[in-house]
Formats: sequence, structure tokens, C-alpha cells
Amino acid sequence: MTQHLASQLADAATSTAAHYRAVCRAKSRADFINKLSGAVEEVDESALWLEILEEAQICAGTRTKPLWKEADELTRIFVRSRETARAKQKRERERKARENRPSARGR
Repeated sequence: MTQHLASQLADAATSTAAHYRAVCRAKSRADFINKLSGAVEEVDESALWLEILEEAQICAGTRTKPLWKEADELTRIFVRSRETARAKQKRERERKARENRPSARGR
């Protein structure tokens, strides 16, 4: 059981790193948002496994809490970055829609 939980944590943590690397190589804002969403899910899963390890008394809170705090901070950073990217994406779409509208002066 312990080995399985440790393996799940390792998988989620390394997947977080892989997703973040993909975020850094995104080809568009939409791709950035999509890849960042994957990173958010994986870092959140890492936090879950840390909570389970502590609650099941498999690992002491003195070892899991600093890691959980780091996962929480990364989650907050990733979520805020995604929100910012979505807001910029929305503004860009609105700007393009305004530019494509026929002008009122042309009537």
C-alpha cells in the first residue's frame, strides 16, 4: 500500500514537471491555457497524495506539510496564470470582433 501511494505521488509530481515544460513550449495562447490546465490537475493530484500519506499516518506531517505547501503555491501560481491568459484571450477576441464589425460611419 505504501509503495503504491508513493508511486502515485511520484507519477503526479513528475507529470506536473512535464506539463509545465510543455506550457513553456506552447505554440499559442489557447495551447498555453490547455497545457497549463494539465499542470494544475497534476499538481493538485500531488497535493492529494500528500494529504493521503499524512492522514493514513504513512508519512509524518513534518515531511508532507512543506511539500503540500509547495504544491499549493504552485497550484495558485498556475491557476492565476491560466486566469490571466484566459482574460487576455477574451480581450483579444473582443478586439478582433470590434475590428471586424462594419463601421457605423459607413452607413
